[in-house]
Amino acid sequence: MTSVEDRIRTLRQLLQEASYAYYALDNPQMEDAVYDQLYHELQDLEQQHPNLITVDSPTRRVGERPATRFTSVKHRIPLYSLENAFDQTDMVAWEERWRKLAPTAPDRVERVTELKIDGSALALSYENGVLVRGTTRGDGTTGEEITQNVRTIRSIPLRLNCEQPPDWLEVRGEAFLGLDVFEQINRDRISADEAPFANPRNAAAGTLRQLDSRVVADRKLDFFAYTLHLSGPTEALPQPNTQWEALETLQKLGFRVNPNRLRCPDLAAVEQYYTDWDLKRLDLPYLTDGVVIKLNDLALQEQLGFTQKFPRWAIAWKYAPEEAATRVEKISVNVGRTGALTPVAEFRPVQLAGTTVSRATLHNRDRISELDLYLGDTVVVRKAGEIIPEVLRVLPELRPAGAQKFVMPTHCPICGQPAVQPEGEAVTRCVNSVCPAIVKGDLVHWVSCGALDIDGLGEKWMSQLVDQQMVQSVADLYELTTEKLLTLDRMGDKLAQKLVDAIATSKQQPWSRVLYGLGIRHVGSVNAQLLTAAFPSATALAAASPAEIEEIHGIGPEIAQAVADWFTQPANQALMERLQKLGLQLESTPPSTDPALQLLSGKTFVITGTLPTLKRDEAKTLIQEAGGKVTGSVSKKTDYLVAGADAGSKLTKAEALGISLLTETQLLELLEQPTS
Repeated sequence: MTSVEDRIRTLRQLLQEASYAYYALDNPQMEDAVYDQLYHELQDLEQQHPNLITVDSPTRRVGERPATRFTSVKHRIPLYSLENAFDQTDMVAWEERWRKLAPTAPDRVERVTELKIDGSALALSYENGVLVRGTTRGDGTTGEEITQNVRTIRSIPLRLNCEQPPDWLEVRGEAFLGLDVFEQINRDRISADEAPFANPRNAAAGTLRQLDSRVVADRKLDFFAYTLHLSGPTEALPQPNTQWEALETLQKLGFRVNPNRLRCPDLAAVEQYYTDWDLKRLDLPYLTDGVVIKLNDLALQEQLGFTQKFPRWAIAWKYAPEEAATRVEKISVNVGRTGALTPVAEFRPVQLAGTTVSRATLHNRDRISELDLYLGDTVVVRKAGEIIPEVLRVLPELRPAGAQKFVMPTHCPICGQPAVQPEGEAVTRCVNSVCPAIVKGDLVHWVSCGALDIDGLGEKWMSQLVDQQMVQSVADLYELTTEKLLTLDRMGDKLAQKLVDAIATSKQQPWSRVLYGLGIRHVGSVNAQLLTAAFPSATALAAASPAEIEEIHGIGPEIAQAVADWFTQPANQALMERLQKLGLQLESTPPSTDPALQLLSGKTFVITGTLPTLKRDEAKTLIQEAGGKVTGSVSKKTDYLVAGADAGSKLTKAEALGISLLTETQLLELLEQPTS
């Protein structure tokens, strides 16, 4: 074994041990900065030696290229759901049922109580200690294989912490989103004019089914393990006899196990656990929608078996949904960045899930019609997923005499221009491009950190600039002077100069950020990067048809049509002309067309395997822009093979033919060499 192999193996072991301490033991042993330093060292070594990359390396957690679809997989052991209980009567009935089926069970049977995490169930298969498959629940018999997405979840070990693992084992648990992460995802979606997720459970399920695992990696899913199936015990991993032992074993193997679990000797103790957590759950950083109760003895579990749908030895005691009745005092209408008119119910304050709530979105005209809502109505409100307040239903029997039915306005409440409901949409929109609400929203989005990142220019200043008619579009920002800014309330000399400098600096932001900043519907920062990689200039993108745009991996028909429509509007075309004259970056750095100046002129490349950071199409574009040619198969005419992880037969053939091998790092270094 070479010194490089030794170093790579040592780095992997150190990083895996650090992850185990952080996720499984909740006891960090390594500073984040040290972890990052070791991680980047390992990443660099693997880029230089792609033949040494293994599937369980910590660097493999980065998202892979998009899949075209998921494959259906039959579960080796059915993945049952749980029967629900909603009160003490249901719990007593469950006790009576299982005791009738196990009459010889002792009077005192221990139960394990665990928090029911509000997420999405996963089954993880390991062979010889290495993660080989991740599957969704599906219908319990068949699920979808989402292994490349599962690999991005850092609390799921890629290799088990076990010296002598069995040939096969399966771990089951719940993938979920922490509340902080969920709220950030929704902020990002709203910024991209995408509908926010209703609750963390829907967000987790939708994330797991993303075809592009890079999106999954960005969303930072978490995982709690709760079930262990072994093909057979080993000396290092004996067969657990109880559910409690199974949870402890899972933790030793490197999984995160929920610490808020308890062994209960009887139903009274279970009820106390349920009552305690019904009160304390609001302080948790994730959502729990109930308590799971399992008989601790695995032999008794096996004896009781399953119904067609549920295990007989377990049940989920769900928390009662928290609702409250209140009276609607006003319905206001907000106007968003894209002109969407959103009705909002304002009602007498009520306590829900530990917070005071006095407003809830009514979404759109269709939802109001469905509710049959009148001003003054008494309504039942709740927090959807215990996060977002929503009006659940109207109590018409309490409607006051003479109540007025709410009707969506036909004109924008901000600018007074007609509002329209586009065909096929539920949303009513203001289509006046100079509506102050739309202009302010556009400006705030333009200066945000994901777009042009103009520090210090927040909503307060935008409101003044628009109200004083100093700025009517994002292009107007670049014509502001310190003299103009000093006319704003509470603006000083230093701050005015700082803002002018920040605006000027933003002209250097790349084309992808400019595209995101334009605020085209459905185009978030990730989609903007995909679009600009395929269309390296605004001119090229503006000339593209919806069908051409849709050819990009990760871009669907709705996004493609929205982009094409945006560039056909005269006002937007005029805006792009102004931005170009003002010096913003509306194209990527163009490649040289002089063969004598092209670094890779006359050279033939083949790309194989998964590159650490570049997608294959991106690497191909870089090579072609430098004058090189990219083919699909290795031959004697091939000059270079660019090899990533899992390179396969092309690497073998290239080595046999003596073809020069390049890592991604070496390719990028080659592209940066000065021309002669």
